[in-house]
Amino acid sequence: MTESTANIGFEETLWKAADKLRGSMDASEYKHVVLGLIFLKYISDKFEMKFNALVAEGEGFEEEIDEYLAENIFWVPKEARWSHIRDNAKSEKIGQIIDDAMILIEKDNETLKNVLEKRYARPEIDKRRLGELVDLVSTIKLYTNEEKDLLGRVYEYFLGKFAEAEGKGGGEFYTPSGVVKTLVSMIEPFKGRVYDPCCGSGGMFVQSEKFVAENQGRLADLAIYGQELNATTWKICKMNLAIRGLAGDIGPHHDDTFHNDLHKNLKADFVLANPPFNISDWGGEQLTEDVRWAYGVPPKGNANYAWLEHMIYHLSPRGVAGVVLANGSLSTSTSNEGEIRKNLLESDLVDCIVAMPDRLFYSVSIPVSLWILNRNKKGNAKQRSRENEILFLDARHLGDMIDRRHRELKPEDIKKIAGTYHQWRDKDGEYEDIKGFCKSAALDEVKANDYILTPGRYVGIEEEKDDGIPFDEKMDQLTGELTELFAQSHKLEDEIKKNLRGIGYGI
Repeated sequence: MTESTANIGFEETLWKAADKLRGSMDASEYKHVVLGLIFLKYISDKFEMKFNALVAEGEGFEEEIDEYLAENIFWVPKEARWSHIRDNAKSEKIGQIIDDAMILIEKDNETLKNVLEKRYARPEIDKRRLGELVDLVSTIKLYTNEEKDLLGRVYEYFLGKFAEAEGKGGGEFYTPSGVVKTLVSMIEPFKGRVYDPCCGSGGMFVQSEKFVAENQGRLADLAIYGQELNATTWKICKMNLAIRGLAGDIGPHHDDTFHNDLHKNLKADFVLANPPFNISDWGGEQLTEDVRWAYGVPPKGNANYAWLEHMIYHLSPRGVAGVVLANGSLSTSTSNEGEIRKNLLESDLVDCIVAMPDRLFYSVSIPVSLWILNRNKKGNAKQRSRENEILFLDARHLGDMIDRRHRELKPEDIKKIAGTYHQWRDKDGEYEDIKGFCKSAALDEVKANDYILTPGRYVGIEEEKDDGIPFDEKMDQLTGELTELFAQSHKLEDEIKKNLRGIGYGI
């Protein structure tokens, strides 16, 4: 393992080493072991930097807890500091030492109460492997000259790799970064309140923070709100935000967004969300009179439209939302969903629909689309009025397969999608319809299509470029290839018949 921690591919090397130490443990369990250690290393490194600065000042304040809390640095007691953990990496009691460290940190830092993993001493964890993992995490530095956010980078990379390792049935805590980047690039959450009602491990918030940083904004101008149903995912999100230095409000505990909305009075400027697809047991029958269903009561057998209405309810009058939904929601007309979609369109809330390529997700293989919802399509000074207009983008052909099962969007793909939306949206934009890719449609056209929002229905089929080969020449080539295929087919048929006769089943 190289000492330098800023080179490209470092995360992958680190991941392979960490994964080797996993042994027989499930990825879903090992995830908490590794991410918990990375987090412990992060807060200890940050503490140590301040500790050394105070020592250098020579005033004797280095063991004063208030010196740290005043700067939003977690206080780390002596027995919880990484140097102590590292020095005991080879001890058979390393599991208990880490558990004790986590307990001590939680005790002195109210915001981390019930957040940290404290099950390192359990017999299922091989203590030799755990010690080696501690050694591995010890090689990650908080900062280098070239890289200012190395631990955050590693944490994010590992989240993605764990989602991949868990595959179908797992990985719901993670939205692929290409999808998150596309949404963030489209709605540009630069300043204001950002809300994710099903925030998972907090990927939407992390990407929003990056967007602000890349555009020279002030992080303090972004206020983060979220909620998460899964208890362990909620903890990962808390750690993910802390490791990025983000002070988000994701509630005092995990909870059900539909049945106990922790941000009842919130009106957000931006909503970014990837709700779980097609949830059938969300308890809708208990919420039929809910104030959030302004556009119709969502069906009790599918929560897709309940999510949409929940998010619209929380949008401010200038608010814009970017949401990932299963493609079925674009065209379904059962159980009142078609009526709700019609009401959203007639209320001019739908700004843009993007059909995404398949195989982008680790946990599901169904095709998805992005919905951009906007409460202010005609009153934004920087944008042209899009009253009763909807932009359709068919991006199904974008992205590259990175292995047999997964596809990834390239930066230029994300730029193409977001750029097209901005050209259409902005006052000085130079938008043009492109057959097979994008189409600006009037509400009347959508109405004529029974309010179905499938982009392929509007953008049409891309015109094929003339390759200059004469028709007769092409037909000769095609018929030649077909003759060859027929010959191979007959040969194969004869082989099968021969083999069947060999075992007494002549045909």
